Amino acid sequence: MVPYLDLHCDTLELGFLKKKEDIFDLPEGMLDINRMKAAGMYGQFFAVFFPPQGREWMPEDEVYYQALKKLFYTSLDRHKDCISYAGSGKEAEKNFKEGKMSAFLTIEDGRHVEGKLANLERFYQDGVRLISLTWNYENCFGFPNSREQRIMEKGLTPFGKEAILYMNDLGMLIDVSHLSDGGFYDVIHLSKKPIVASHSNARALSPHPRNLTDDMIRKIAEVGGVAGVNFYGAFLQPDAKSEKSTIEALAAHIMYMNNLGGEDFIALGTDFDGISGEMEINSPLYMEKLFTELKRKGMSERKIEKLAYKNVVRVLYEVLG
Repeated sequence: MVPYLDLHCDTLELGFLKKKEDIFDLPEGMLDINRMKAAGMYGQFFAVFFPPQGREWMPEDEVYYQALKKLFYTSLDRHKDCISYAGSGKEAEKNFKEGKMSAFLTIEDGRHVEGKLANLERFYQDGVRLISLTWNYENCFGFPNSREQRIMEKGLTPFGKEAILYMNDLGMLIDVSHLSDGGFYDVIHLSKKPIVASHSNARALSPHPRNLTDDMIRKIAEVGGVAGVNFYGAFLQPDAKSEKSTIEALAAHIMYMNNLGGEDFIALGTDFDGISGEMEINSPLYMEKLFTELKRKGMSERKIEKLAYKNVVRVLYEVLG
């Protein structure tokens, strides 16, 4: 069994919506502690995803953030025998050696930074170690991926450019998934440390604007970063309207991105609990099927281990310590 590290899930939001006090007790979701343990996971990145304001259940951003942060740490405390917080590569490796999984806290959509470096510092002190700069709307960092070329070409805001260097100094991962193409290239030119695309696939195989072009894949690889393959059908299939997620399609994206970016580039970013549709892998229990298929296609065990967790751990050491 290959341990694996997942760069993105939306289980915190699901736990909030279900009014749970423990995100690891979510049998109705894609992740729970029993399935994670059974899969022998190395660790999981848990996102505080900020949905659009105006939804009936959505409180003010700060209230929402505090609720999900509390849910994250309360849940970890309930299962401290088998999973612990990690804020660096060293802490993740220590947990692994002690037979524990690691949990990382992230933010998806940096709107709640509100254009203030002090908020980045505050979130770092809270334990946040990755921020997906945008989601599907403009915010203080910049602009989202879009089917409108004029939006897609827009870059980072002046604050966004300043924030990249500050996040480098803090030791916080910069995530370009959901970002506009223009914003992506600004990040590439500005960041002094490896960056990540936590849950994005190859645009050449699935032409959704959320995915990475061949040049983006090469650029992330050149700066020592990684991209986590997303399990959502619309980001996997040539038809962006499809929600069919197959092992074959996942393997195709992995092999393609590995060939372009190299064996140190590829990772996993399932987007579990944030996606739906017909899925052949919809929980940690079935991840081994993907590794079996990759081995059948000729990928070595060494490369599979890199994909599964070692590439991300390397980046953790380089950015977080």
